Amino acid sequence: MATACLPLSLQPAYLSGRGYGGDGGGRDGGGAAAGERDQGEEGRETAGLAHEAGRESYQLLCERHPSFRERSENVDLVVEISLQPWKVFKPDGVILFSDILTPLPGMNIPFDIVKGKGPVIFDPLRTAAAVNEVREFVPEEWVPYVGQALNILREEVNNEAAVLGFVGAPFTLASYCVEGGSSKNFSKIKKMAFSEPEILHNLLQKFTTSMANYIKYQADNGAQAVQIFDSWATELSPVDFEEFSLPYLKQIVDSVKETHPELPLILYASGSGGLLERLPLTGVDVVSLDWTVDMAEGRKRLGSNIAVQGNVDPGVLFGSKEFISKRIFDTVQKAGNSGHVLNLGHGIKVGTPEENVAHFFEVAKGIRY
Repeated sequence: MATACLPLSLQPAYLSGRGYGGDGGGRDGGGAAAGERDQGEEGRETAGLAHEAGRESYQLLCERHPSFRERSENVDLVVEISLQPWKVFKPDGVILFSDILTPLPGMNIPFDIVKGKGPVIFDPLRTAAAVNEVREFVPEEWVPYVGQALNILREEVNNEAAVLGFVGAPFTLASYCVEGGSSKNFSKIKKMAFSEPEILHNLLQKFTTSMANYIKYQADNGAQAVQIFDSWATELSPVDFEEFSLPYLKQIVDSVKETHPELPLILYASGSGGLLERLPLTGVDVVSLDWTVDMAEGRKRLGSNIAVQGNVDPGVLFGSKEFISKRIFDTVQKAGNSGHVLNLGHGIKVGTPEENVAHFFEVAKGIRY
């Protein structure tokens, strides 16, 4: 049976619409889902949603707690925000409210998230000396609230939904840290990659070791699947992806599978059409596709030994209910009847009608093979 999830996006500031405020400006977009977990009765589609971008309850909470870091680093707030869509829609997936940059302070990389601007790295890493100051991330010491929140979420949903975690991929994290925040042309990280590759490889290795440990920490505290976001890797040519991203992703997967062989790992890289055949080489269980790749063609290019997630255009949710249904059925038909996580190909866009989100669930849950 296929698993179906609506966009597991993390609020406007993160996965929803990809940008801060939904401008497509560079946060890792898309969704995360419970891999091949079977939820509900045999033969029906299951659906999961993270945090719907325009939800009034979230906006009210933001007014009381305007700092994104406050919201994402406080156990009570993390749990409340993570559960908001589950309480409204009762989806089959609940994703941790957090950010891929959350581990950075624990690696001696100070940062903040500025409203209207996005992430700001106070001291960008552009020299060997700066990279040498980066330390290995110990989640138990630096983000105990993540483990606490995951444990509470497991108790709250009581196995009625899968609890999902996520991390940033090494190249994407390195891009933020070298560029100093979001970027349009990635000139600084590419300058490092092509003129001083040994410095970048040192940084990538530190992120690799740290993110492998972070995934294990999340799994040990209740996460039942973890998605790895590597949106910036698609700024690389295929040959450079094979040097600066692929080996580090594979290292993470190999390390996690040694200790947590049953944990589903999902890889999302928006705009990955040019790299598609290389993504299964990482060893992940699920590859998430954005809407720019035809689902049938994506299936063929990825091969039959890997599950796929996606990939309805999030803009479809602005259409009529009939139109939304048509696109859902088209995606499911092209994906086949096994190993598919029905999802948007990116995060929900700001302003999406909530009744259309509900309709997505109704249709998805009604599909049977």
